[in-house]
Amino acid sequence: MEVTEHALLDIRDASGAGHARRTAADLAQGLGFSAEEVGRLGIVVTETATNLVKHGGGGELLLRTLGSNGTRGVGLLALDRGPGFANLAEALRDGYSSAGTPGTGLGAIRRLSTLFDIYSVPGAGAALMATLWPGTPPASAPGPIASGINVAYPGEHVSGDAWALRAGPERTIILMSDGLGHGALAAAASQAAVRIFRQRLTLGPSEILEHIHEALRPTRGAAVAITEIDSGHGVVHFAGVGNIAGTILADGRTWSLVSHHGTAGHDVRKIQKFSYAWPKGATLVLHSDGLISHWSFDRHPGLAARHPMLIAGILYRDFRRGRDDTSVVVLREAT
Repeated sequence: MEVTEHALLDIRDASGAGHARRTAADLAQGLGFSAEEVGRLGIVVTETATNLVKHGGGGELLLRTLGSNGTRGVGLLALDRGPGFANLAEALRDGYSSAGTPGTGLGAIRRLSTLFDIYSVPGAGAALMATLWPGTPPASAPGPIASGINVAYPGEHVSGDAWALRAGPERTIILMSDGLGHGALAAAASQAAVRIFRQRLTLGPSEILEHIHEALRPTRGAAVAITEIDSGHGVVHFAGVGNIAGTILADGRTWSLVSHHGTAGHDVRKIQKFSYAWPKGATLVLHSDGLISHWSFDRHPGLAARHPMLIAGILYRDFRRGRDDTSVVVLREAT
């Protein structure tokens, strides 16, 4: 599934819910949603934003364009640092409310969404994700489940980070790029890396990275990493230059993926492929340096088994530096 970031909205009061609904409607109309489908999305966005205010004390709502098998839909991710839900199953039951309201918000979101998931730890906030598609939702693509988040440096209109993925039942390959600095010039470098990646998908990680290095010479350069997952043989191949971090989590253990120092397009001393075990049910996390390096799931029991969109969102919420573009991609092998 391809993901294009569209809008990160700060929801603090009821006016934020109205703005979110209008932003989502504009996005959906541009994607070919019918009037009825736009209305359904409007309810989901309004209920989600309202819950952020009532239950989370405000939070962030990310709207994005999704692409799968030629169909485009809308995804939303809501993040807050509120009290969370003491009993999430009870909170999802229609008629339940902890805020003196009819209590149909979460139930309505779940019913109207194609895909819905929510994660909460009491005292540590909540994260909610939903997707909606026009017409018949696309069938699930073969291969691992993947999703990501890419948020621009505060005040910038574009992110200097970018990621791209081609997933299949036997081979999945992922690019992550962090253009030097932030803003339009950083974005131009990362988009050039994405373009070469898509042209060279049949090559291995180190060969693709060599081509990207040459193509980025006219740009300001970027940190770039290519990850190839060979599911059939249970192995991950990784080649990186610069500060793209990667971690494999499986069976209670973690493996850090190794990048060499340098900047693709300028100073690259060595491009080298490293290989790692890829157990069944493993999770891969890739991120730019907008995320601190010492993140963990210690305060999030069971999170590693949840949808990658939720994992990426919670890592962004709890571990971002706040002074750079931030991208996080999470991929989980099907069990």
